[in-house]
Amino acid sequence: MIYFHEKIKSRLKKEKVAIGLVRYDKTSEKRIYRAAEIADDFARVLIVDEEQDTARQLIELAEKGKVYSAVRGTAGAGSLLRILKKKYDPLRIAVLETPSKKLFLFSPVGVDEGENLVEKIRLAKASVEIAQKLELNTDIAFLSGGRYEDIGRSDLVDKTLAEAELCAKVTGGTNYEIRLEDAIENDIIIAPDGISGNLIFRALCYLGRGIEYGAVFCNVPFRIVDTSRSQSAEGFARAIALAVVL
Repeated sequence: MIYFHEKIKSRLKKEKVAIGLVRYDKTSEKRIYRAAEIADDFARVLIVDEEQDTARQLIELAEKGKVYSAVRGTAGAGSLLRILKKKYDPLRIAVLETPSKKLFLFSPVGVDEGENLVEKIRLAKASVEIAQKLELNTDIAFLSGGRYEDIGRSDLVDKTLAEAELCAKVTGGTNYEIRLEDAIENDIIIAPDGISGNLIFRALCYLGRGIEYGAVFCNVPFRIVDTSRSQSAEGFARAIALAVVL
């Protein structure tokens, strides 16, 4: 049986979930079908296999309520985002787990996300809603590019410290400066920007034996979960599980 964090496992229920399949490499089909097989215990999986129209079909199924939720799978990220942005202003929040089994919400994870104060505050507020659904604590940790004693060494570091401090005041969160090791005491962490967030995510999940469940698209009126198209079959199954418990 595939491993799930208890916060995910305890909420699994048999719902219909669509997952996208685009054969961008020789293993795509095998990984998606294997994920559907793994997920059969807790979801009714519909594989959307419509080549370059897959992203649009996924969104349409979720938008019209024909499935409980949708998972990107191996559909193209660019295609999915372009379609969503025509009608909505989507935000992505990743659900991650440390090797010590700490489940937490993390954003921004897209390299072009979280580039200003407004976006970071919106990500923090959306994260609170997801945390409540998963019964996680709603304390928010903001990260900066350095410590307070680093002020004056770099204009960029000074900017991230000031932004994190302001975001913390607006949301009731805390500026943990660059101390990620302390910020992980919280269940919601907001990185200084999407580039550093993406690097933290990759370091944890691809080098540090952390686990990713996918990234929830927020600010859209239906359930949809983003994944890396290079994900393993087990990783796609975890994304299906997240799509079920939303």
